This record gives sequence, structure tokens and C-alpha cells, in this order.
Amino acid sequence: MTEYDEEPVPGLPEALPPGETILWQGAPDWRVLARDAFHWRKVAIYFGVLMLWRVAEGLSARSSAADIEADAAGLLPFALAAIGLLLGLARVSANSTLYTVTNRRVVMRIGVAISMSINIPFTRIETVAVQPLRDARGNVALALTGQGERIAYLHLWPHARPWRVGRPQPLLRGIADAVAVAETLSRAISASAPALASQAVAGRSPVADSRESAPLASAA
Repeated sequence: MTEYDEEPVPGLPEALPPGETILWQGAPDWRVLARDAFHWRKVAIYFGVLMLWRVAEGLSARSSAADIEADAAGLLPFALAAIGLLLGLARVSANSTLYTVTNRRVVMRIGVAISMSINIPFTRIETVAVQPLRDARGNVALALTGQGERIAYLHLWPHARPWRVGRPQPLLRGIADAVAVAETLSRAISASAPALASQAVAGRSPVADSRESAPLASAA
């Protein structure tokens, strides 16, 4: 993991070495981040329940309709502020993120205040799981081997597979054509490692569709 200020190549902290090429680059959809990582809908439901609760309390206390309406509406500015903040954070996070797949590694440029580059060589990737979402978008999770430097869950979030805190999995979240990206990554891993290629021939592909294995949860 590297912090940096300049990018000689978009999404990368340094120029690619000879023989390395970019196969794919993409960024998360901010609306997917807002929904699945920042949970703006759940916050909206929470405030909606609070407002209904105040209405119920007012009715049970036989308050006037004007008082009930004013009491419930008092929560509206807080609800709008909270939802607006979450939507703004999601948009800023998406705009500052760029995922890169080369023929040797996966690089995640993340971070809002400070840009960080997380470099994941193919030798660290154990399996790849893909979860298709609506609108041809989806998530691609990378299960890492236990070797090498451990990546902290908080350093990855919101680009981490939910509930994998003990053994964090980097997540390419809310990207377009996720299945195609996972297939591209699979082919690149297989081409770079004869051992992985032999597993694929034997029917143990390094890419596992989450619909056939453990599903990717949409909540973080």
C-alpha cells in the first residue's frame, strides 16, 4: 500500500515496467456505493420510522394535527442532512477511485483526502468471486492468500467484501460488466501462473461465480 500525490499513469503511482500492460480500468458507480456501502436507503428508512413513531405518540396523546405534523417534520432537516452527506461521500469516493487490472496485478487507487495505491500481484490472489448486480454492474471480490503483507479492512473500506474482517478481501465494487472483468482477470491469472492454468483445466477455475459459491452480501 502506497500513498502518493502524482500519477504518471492514471490510477498508478508509477509508470508500468517493461512487459506489463493494462488490460482494464474502471471505477465504481457512485450510486452503488451510496446504496450498498454508505446505506443511504437504510438511513432514510430509519428516519421514516422515527417520524411514524412521533406521529403514533402524538395520536396516542391526542395532540392536535398541527402539533403532530410539526413534531414529525422536525426530524426532516436531520434526515435530509444525513442522506445528503452519505450521497456526497459516495460520489466523492467514486470519483477518487480507479481500479486497474494489468497482465501481472490488480491495482486499486482509493482514498478521498489522501490517494493510496493498493498493489495486489496475481501471486497473492487465491480466488475471484463475481456478483452480478442490476444494470449490468456488479462486484468482483479477490480472496487473497495468507502470504505477504496483510491489508487492513479499514484501509480497504468501502472497497472491501462485507463481513470479511478477519481476512479482508479487496472488492471492485459497482463496476460495469463485472462478469467480463472477472473473466479477463481469470485469463490473465491463468496466463501468468502455470499452476493456476492447470487448475482451470482440471475444472477448478480461479474464478468462482458467487451464485454457485458463497454469495457476496450487498451490505457492508
